[in-house]
Parts: sequence; structure tokens; C-alpha cells
Amino acid sequence: MSLSFQHYCASKSAVLHFNFKGLDVSNQEILKRQVALGVSGGIAAYKSIEVLRGLQRAGCDVRVAMTRHACEFIQPLTFRALTGTYVLVDDYAPDNPDPIAHITFSQTIDLFIIAPATANILAKMANGIADDFLTSTYLACTAPVIVAPAMNTTMWHHPATQRNVQRLKEAGVHIIEPDEGEMACGTIGPGRLSAPEQDCRESP
Repeated sequence: MSLSFQHYCASKSAVLHFNFKGLDVSNQEILKRQVALGVSGGIAAYKSIEVLRGLQRAGCDVRVAMTRHACEFIQPLTFRALTGTYVLVDDYAPDNPDPIAHITFSQTIDLFIIAPATANILAKMANGIADDFLTSTYLACTAPVIVAPAMNTTMWHHPATQRNVQRLKEAGVHIIEPDEGEMACGTIGPGRLSAPEQDCRESP
């Protein structure tokens, strides 16, 4: 039985980690639920493992794409072991089985989630810069896009970041607002990637 994208996300929000209630994408049906998980280079990258496992528990087939800086925090091998598929970092890597992966990858998914999304990634997406695999995939993607920002509180509040977030919202990107709490740098305020134990809420 096929479900609308909106109903599927709402019914699975407890295992998808985020509260998807209210996403206005009800006309798109998810059949195989092919999901791409994009991981950018912030300290919160380790939490993307929990996001991946939640998507898998929800019945999604997940493939992972990472930025080079994300690889400084967590190795692609971790995601490859969990998904059983090649983790994409660079279209032109010698071991990449698909030299135009940003096109084929982006055209075969039902949902694109970027978690965590750094200030740098938000800026690139908002301004159409495609200088790595993740941002190239975003520009080539026709599926719904969900972004979960994570960064220092001051960076999150900066007018440039807020302009970029607003521009992405206007482009139809769904933004999951960061949580408040203590940052890795010691700052307290909004900017934390949503913690599963805090955000795993069933939508009514």
C-alpha cells in the first residue's frame, strides 16, 4: 500500500528522529522510499549514524553522501558497513563506480536529508554553488529536501546564515530548526543537531 509522503513522514517521525508534521509535500508518493543522507563536516556528524539507523528502521533504503570535511569526523567505512553500499564523497574518486554519480544518485531518490548541515553547506546551497558531491547532488535533485542545521550559536544567529536559511525555505527546502543546548565549544544556545531522545515524537 502506497502512502503520501506527508503521511509517511508523520507516521514514522519517531524513528526518523525528526518531527515531520506539517511538511507540505502530500502529493508525492513514496513507493520504495529511497533516501539519500548527506553528511557535512561538523562535530555533529557522528549523530548522522543514528539518523541513518532510524531511517532504516522506518523501512527506507538509504545511501550516504559525505563532504570531504565530514570524513575528518567520521569515516565513510562506517556508513558503508551499515548500508552495504558505496559511500559517495567525490565523483572523480578512482574507486567510484559511477563517474556522474551526482546525476544518477539524485534522480533515483525519493527524499534527500542533509544532517548535519553546516553554515558552509547552507551558504553553498542557498547560492547555487556546486563545488563538491553533496552540493552538486542538491542542485540535480528533484525529490523533497530536508536540512537539519548544526553549528555554533553565534554562527546560527548571524544575519548571513539566517538569510541563507530563508532563501532555502523560499526554494522549497524544509528546515528542521536546531535544538538549544550546550555546544561542543561550550556556548549555550540554539545550534545543536536535534537529539533523537528529544525529537523522537509521534505525530498525532
